[in-house]
Amino acid sequence: MARMLVSFMMAAFIAVIAPRSAEAVIYGAETFTLDNGMQVVVIPNHRSPVVSHMVWYRVGSADEPPGKSGIAHFLEHLLFKGTPRFPEGAMTAIVARNGGQQNAFTSTDYTGYYQNIAVDRLPLVMDMEADRMRNVILSEEDVATERQVIIEERRMRVENVPSSLLGERLAAALWGTNHYSIPVIGHMEEMQALTREDAFSFYRKYYAPHNAILVVAGDITLKDLKPLAEQYYGAIPASEDWDGEHKLRQRSAFLAPVAHSQIVMSHERVAQPQWSRQYIAPSYKMGKREDVYALDIFSEIMGRGATSKLYRQLVVDQQVAVSFATGYQSDSVSYGTFYVSMIPNAGVTPQDAEAAYEAALANLLDDGITAEDVERAKARFAARLAFATDSPMSAARALGSSLAVGLSVDDVESYPDELAKVTVEQVRDAARRLFTENSSVTGILLPKTETAAAAGGMVP
Repeated sequence: MARMLVSFMMAAFIAVIAPRSAEAVIYGAETFTLDNGMQVVVIPNHRSPVVSHMVWYRVGSADEPPGKSGIAHFLEHLLFKGTPRFPEGAMTAIVARNGGQQNAFTSTDYTGYYQNIAVDRLPLVMDMEADRMRNVILSEEDVATERQVIIEERRMRVENVPSSLLGERLAAALWGTNHYSIPVIGHMEEMQALTREDAFSFYRKYYAPHNAILVVAGDITLKDLKPLAEQYYGAIPASEDWDGEHKLRQRSAFLAPVAHSQIVMSHERVAQPQWSRQYIAPSYKMGKREDVYALDIFSEIMGRGATSKLYRQLVVDQQVAVSFATGYQSDSVSYGTFYVSMIPNAGVTPQDAEAAYEAALANLLDDGITAEDVERAKARFAARLAFATDSPMSAARALGSSLAVGLSVDDVESYPDELAKVTVEQVRDAARRLFTENSSVTGILLPKTETAAAAGGMVP
């Protein structure tokens, strides 16, 4: 679930890419830092009198202490329990009464809270969001009730969804001791034991101005936003452990020796076999940064959309699959992930579909990528630019997720320039390193009635 969410955000991020001059910008974002350490970013968009107001915390499931999986997501739920000024339900009612929408989300590396609302109501939501940064109140009854909510959410979204169950097994096999193996929603037995003190301990440690980023996108300027940010968020005292510097979060750089695993799972809810593979990949913070730009282009060429190389070969020409797609998540504090997914055609076993994929991939890496392919991929990124900048919410999500993992506003704004520099040789070299130097895990999901032969001789 978390990876799907993070992949959605990354899709929004890479959609803003376009060749441009060195003086051009994507969002025209401006940033400053409050005295208490909170970063503030404004993204002007004056097409309609609305704003997206987002507060991002640099904490996610990969930051959870041992035995407390799910506490980041649990705390996200608990923040809606209210404060002395705004009791439970008050914030939701006020936002709705003023024509707005709000929600929150948790991922491996960050937690975010947002409201979409008319610009003249911005002070209202800033006041409420700033208040719950340090003043949330939790009763034992609140904790017990909400703990049952997240347990039911796990049953509904994970334990009743075969692909989610398999996804947890794949993450554990791929990441090992790296904390990206921890499911965002948590392990059931650990979720059941989460306490009020666990929540408050996590809250006091991470929910502080110096660990937060405010992003406001829409019909507002820096001149208008700065006094509001200082009034509402700047009034929050700096934490005692804030020393005036933003330090990068520590993530394990350790990776076990390269190994390739396979997990086969059968389930009565599965109607059609599915095949997938994940590879550990470079990110902006781990590995060669230039490979990130090259792999974005490679993913576009390889399997993004019906015109991509392997989609046409496996789905259209050979008809061994009814769908094929690739994705690349590089906005991570630790390593990234490159993934491939495929649904074999009727009568085609996962083993045969995998063999066809590996043969097609070998041909692609050998001599199947041309300079023309690279330029067309860049052009497709450019064509998506207008859609990404149209929506304040998309812009706030894209920029906020990047800043939350340690990138800067300049990193985001310069992405098109870096992408424009990528050559066909860099794409080929980065792709070859991806598939030869990194561990991978393959997942096969089968109907309960499938035989071992359908999985290539392995017993589900």
